[in-house]
Amino acid sequence: MGNRKIKWLIYTVLVGLIPILARMLVWLVSIKTNIEVVTPSDFVAFGLVLHISNINEIEHLSSKDRSWKTIQNGISITFIAFYSVLFAASLFGAAHPNLIDIATITKVSILMSLVSLLLSYSVYHRISKL
Repeated sequence: MGNRKIKWLIYTVLVGLIPILARMLVWLVSIKTNIEVVTPSDFVAFGLVLHISNINEIEHLSSKDRSWKTIQNGISITFIAFYSVLFAASLFGAAHPNLIDIATITKVSILMSLVSLLLSYSVYHRISKL
């Protein structure tokens, strides 16, 4: 594993996981509280951190892989847009629990964040070979 991948793992992945891990820790040590162990907003934040990091890293590459950079930036921007919709839906669902299925929003957020993690890994894997 290259130095760039280790930095990605520590600075991007672990920092992005802070909201998820913090909520789980609070849930674990709480006694008789209504704290949710998993919320969509935590996974939305994780996905946003990953894609913003991708955009930032790709922008600092040389322009020899222009089409790859454009595709990766487009994918990240698309995911950011979807995460924004999921976040808005989760906020709306919290205010109106009978209109939005939060469980479905949570599942979609978790699935998207896992896909984002794989996409981000692939970006950093390619960058580390340059």
